[in-house]
Amino acid sequence: MTTELWRLDAAELAQGIRTRRFSSREVTAAALARLEAVNPRINAVVDVLAEQAMASAEAADRAVAEGRALGPLHGVPITIKINVDFRGRPTSNGIVALRDAIASDNAPVVDNLLNAGAVVIGRTNTPAFSMRWFTDNELHGRTLNPWDPARTPGGSSGGASAAVAAGIGAIAHGNDFGGSVRYPAHCTGVYGLRPSFGRVPAFLPSAKDERSLSGQLMSVQGPLARSVRDLRLALAAMSAGDARDPWWVPAPLAGPAPARPLRVAYTVSSAGVPAQPAIADAVRRAAGWLADAGYAVEEIDPPDMAEAATLWEEIVHGEALLFMAGAIEQMADEAMRRAWRFASANTPEPDAIGHMKRLARRTTLIRRWQLFMQRHPLVLMPVSAEPPFPQGLDVEDQAGMNRVLRAQKPQFAVPLLGLPAVAAPTGVLAGDERSERGERGDGADGAGGAAGARLPIGVQLVGPRFREDLLLEAAEVLEARFPSPTPIDPLG
Repeated sequence: MTTELWRLDAAELAQGIRTRRFSSREVTAAALARLEAVNPRINAVVDVLAEQAMASAEAADRAVAEGRALGPLHGVPITIKINVDFRGRPTSNGIVALRDAIASDNAPVVDNLLNAGAVVIGRTNTPAFSMRWFTDNELHGRTLNPWDPARTPGGSSGGASAAVAAGIGAIAHGNDFGGSVRYPAHCTGVYGLRPSFGRVPAFLPSAKDERSLSGQLMSVQGPLARSVRDLRLALAAMSAGDARDPWWVPAPLAGPAPARPLRVAYTVSSAGVPAQPAIADAVRRAAGWLADAGYAVEEIDPPDMAEAATLWEEIVHGEALLFMAGAIEQMADEAMRRAWRFASANTPEPDAIGHMKRLARRTTLIRRWQLFMQRHPLVLMPVSAEPPFPQGLDVEDQAGMNRVLRAQKPQFAVPLLGLPAVAAPTGVLAGDERSERGERGDGADGAGGAAGARLPIGVQLVGPRFREDLLLEAAEVLEARFPSPTPIDPLG
């Protein structure tokens, strides 16, 4: 039985540990054995904490034996992304120069997960500076998608998504500034929740300076998991308050009951970019499932999607030109430098007045979405206009990066607006389907793919601020029709 415990989700593990059906030591040993078996093939976990994890598991079992109060994740193995502070370990963020940057304190989200009883078995890979949708860096190497090593597992939480999809830990911590939880979930067939801005406290104790304004207002911490109920557990644990984050809001996890039927607006457009056929099919399929469950579903484009996506790029990249460009050129690996040059090639030269006008315009778009969501509280749309990209597409040339940025536009609007969103799988494409439907899975895109490799596809649901409960309820409808096809054994 122990060898199969890694297959269980966090909810079942927590219940089993609490009722002594099995111990945290057994569960953690099984998770570490799974890590040892598959991580060499995907390179998802780059800082293994086996000894520390087993000690934590033994302490968790003592707490059960002594009848102490137990947290919602008591004794459950999880992973933490390597770009947040974990006391006593380096916060490398995929950068060679930071390989020995030992954190003296935990980030709030780490403290919250530990206080909930979670057992950290390792820390997951990210691109340098966590600024690509491809998880590859000079320090830790490339993370592979367990479905197809020729395709990205997403980024920047690609290590997190690959780990949880392959059964390494029940829940993976990630963060999302421009899609870094939702896109990796899309790439690996798991669930990813980007909470509302202000829901989960964030702070990097090791940082020498505060983040730029866009980072403060748009980046959030969130979970990836193989079940929607695990997202609920993780969100409850992560969202405890911390005085170090002045933006944290003590909002309840469940809001007032909405009028029924709940209205859903859906669009197959990616902020003005037509989605590839398989992605459009996925959105329409999910819309049908929601309609079957009693939601009032209507095909309608939400307001100003294309403008919101462009505004995100101009604000975020504009601030990065001022505050990050020097560090990227000095400290990043060559791939990250190339990606940055391509990504920022069309960014307007930052100026104070223009930046203030863009931030003011952001308020206008937030207001329009809030009004729209009074009638349509949920919006269903693509995560990306394409299935997972070929590895390294963003650094091949400017055309490759332009393709990436164009496909990712629906991800950008959400952080600009401060809204929560959940990514959910809705199907799997076989290799021949990818070719027939225009995803060029037969190698025509220059990267190819493993013979017979399949790729997961999915959708994202966006909801009103602090109404993650509505999102997770709708995600459970999708899950009932198509559960996550993970954990899987890595291909290759």
